[in-house]
Amino acid sequence: MPFIAVAVALVGGVLFVIALMPLSLVLRYRAGTARRPGRRWVAAINVVAVGISAALLLMVAGLTSYWIPVAFRYALMGLAGGCLLGLLGLSLTRWEVTPRSLHYTPSRALVLAITLMVPARLLYGFWRSWHAWHSTPADASWLAASGAAGSLAAGALVLGYYLAYWAGVWGRISQHQRRTG
Repeated sequence: MPFIAVAVALVGGVLFVIALMPLSLVLRYRAGTARRPGRRWVAAINVVAVGISAALLLMVAGLTSYWIPVAFRYALMGLAGGCLLGLLGLSLTRWEVTPRSLHYTPSRALVLAITLMVPARLLYGFWRSWHAWHSTPADASWLAASGAAGSLAAGALVLGYYLAYWAGVWGRISQHQRRTG
């Protein structure tokens, strides 16, 4: 009997998380497009945290390349593409200089694209994995056919975007603080 209660609780928890996904996406978009004061320490913490995440993703992609040969290459290409998107995001960011501080507002279009890319890739990954599970021949790798390398590339794209974006924000705030003394 306790096994049934645990199973119901787990299934209920998963369904609860799935039901809250649209709300979390809306809140993420609102937070991502808000006008913010430029704080150097916040940008520095974000650069370090995203840099660690990117390094861990590349290590996992390197390990995954044992089973999926293109995984590391896809992750590197995703990271490079994300860095280019981050530079584009910096150029599209609205900067407001006041006598006391620097404020910035990220590009709504890029934040929306990055925010929606994650659930879209998750849904596509589930669909492709399910399809690969049922249609992959016995002598082929189900994991390679599931599109895991593409998922690594999508994750690396997001990390590359935020790594380049936060590094640019940190540099811009540092430059502003040097100018204002």
